[in-house]
Amino acid sequence: MCCSVGFARSLGLALLPLALCCVLANMLLLFPMGEISYLRDHRLSSYIWYFGGLGGGGLLMLVPVTTFISLGKCSCCWNEGLMMCGSVLAAVVGMVGSGYCFVLSGMTLLQGPLCFTALGWTYPFSDDGGRYLLEPDSWSQCLQPVSIVEWNVSLLCILLGLAALEFLI
Repeated sequence: MCCSVGFARSLGLALLPLALCCVLANMLLLFPMGEISYLRDHRLSSYIWYFGGLGGGGLLMLVPVTTFISLGKCSCCWNEGLMMCGSVLAAVVGMVGSGYCFVLSGMTLLQGPLCFTALGWTYPFSDDGGRYLLEPDSWSQCLQPVSIVEWNVSLLCILLGLAALEFLI
């Protein structure tokens, strides 16, 4: 039991920075180029409002983080079976959270950013099935926010990677 508790604690400590990075990446998606005006004017991609990194990869991931880190610290009335059952349930919550983050990040990438184009505020890449990701020359369609495609692609790829790591751990 002692070895599995130590291993679980190390998993919790490994998940903690990943969860915090998910929260940070999601928060940065809310403020393109550090500007608050796009958030205030509701000029963000629709899937960003589902808070995949904040809620799924971040807050839900804190359930297994705190459970794993605190395993074995309270020897009062927890027996071994309850402790294992609780850690399995916490792991399931973490898997659901990381899966939510992964799926939402992927959907947001496929949709592309909401940006100002020659046609006004629109999703210029929503109908191309993500092909825009391989065609950086097409990114210049987005006039505002400046470099929004690079901003979103970078942060969403980071969220995809973090969510995949969280899921594996």
